[in-house]
Amino acid sequence: MVTRLLITQTLVLVVGLGTAWAVATLVGPPLFHQHLQQGGHSGPPTELKHVEDAFASASLIALGVALAIALVTAFVVSLYLTSRIQRPLAELAGASDAVARGQHVRVAAPRIGSEFDRVATAFNEMADRLDHVEVTRRRLLSDLAHELRTPVATLDGYLEGLEDGVVAWDEETARVLREQTGRLVRLVEDVGDVSRAEEGQLQLDLEDVPVPVLAESAVTSARESFSRKGVDLRLELGSGPRDVVRVDRQRIAQVLSNLLGNALRHTPAGGRVTVAAGREGEDHVVISVTDTGEGIDPHQLGHVFERFYRGDTARDRDHGGSGIGLTISQAIVAAHGGSLTAASDGVGRGARFEVKLPVREDATGAGSAMTVG
Repeated sequence: MVTRLLITQTLVLVVGLGTAWAVATLVGPPLFHQHLQQGGHSGPPTELKHVEDAFASASLIALGVALAIALVTAFVVSLYLTSRIQRPLAELAGASDAVARGQHVRVAAPRIGSEFDRVATAFNEMADRLDHVEVTRRRLLSDLAHELRTPVATLDGYLEGLEDGVVAWDEETARVLREQTGRLVRLVEDVGDVSRAEEGQLQLDLEDVPVPVLAESAVTSARESFSRKGVDLRLELGSGPRDVVRVDRQRIAQVLSNLLGNALRHTPAGGRVTVAAGREGEDHVVISVTDTGEGIDPHQLGHVFERFYRGDTARDRDHGGSGIGLTISQAIVAAHGGSLTAASDGVGRGARFEVKLPVREDATGAGSAMTVG
């Protein structure tokens, strides 16, 4: 870099000095001769020529000294600029190599210009994202292994028992095996759904559906399971038939089913779960699921939509959840142009999940299929 800077500045100096020499040679002597005549300096032609030659020689010597000084100055300036620029660039290159090897490295802002500071900031943000992706990848692999271990171990144990004659093939054995294979099937389907949703490849069959119909259908489908556990399930409609949303009815039913199932798992017998639907402003409707159950710790609240997130009061796989139901639900709602949020006042104080969807006034018409992507 030093050589390139020096060559560049030398070329600029040479061009400038060449221009100055041409001007001094072509313009300087005639002007000097004219000034001599105007000043009344008359004499033999040889004397005037000697004076003019002395002026030209002095000018060339001055230009040569200026060139030498300029070259030295350019070299010093090049060294200084290179040392100021090369150090942060070398640090950035080294940090890039370290990040490529999987190391956790960050660079400090060089403070030699806003452009370099922005490059350092962008590099650090990129490294943070890569670290987050790597952590998510490791956790995903770990959690997938955890999810697969239990059903696979159960199936393997029962098969060995059947082979050794320790376990009899009866209705209970068949039930356990079906449950574990069903769990594997659900896991595969959930992973496929969340991958398609996050990649924006969900197939949506859109139609205009009144909001009360969505809420009532979800409550009707879940009421029996709530009754078996002894949890009170209520429906509060603040929306009327004119509040229509354009959605994939099956997908939104899947979202509400996930939310109700999550609320049921974490609400003890005697508790209450309320499904409410109502307008929010002129452009959106909100369908909420509120429970009086375990609640969510404030530190865990920001993670409940992460796939396979482990939390004591969030999604608990030991209670039957796959750990990605909320992740899928959030992606489905986002594909409809809406949002899914969670709120809780803390552990033991219940939780509230809100599905916000854009509303269509007096919407009519047949459904249409589309792929969100």
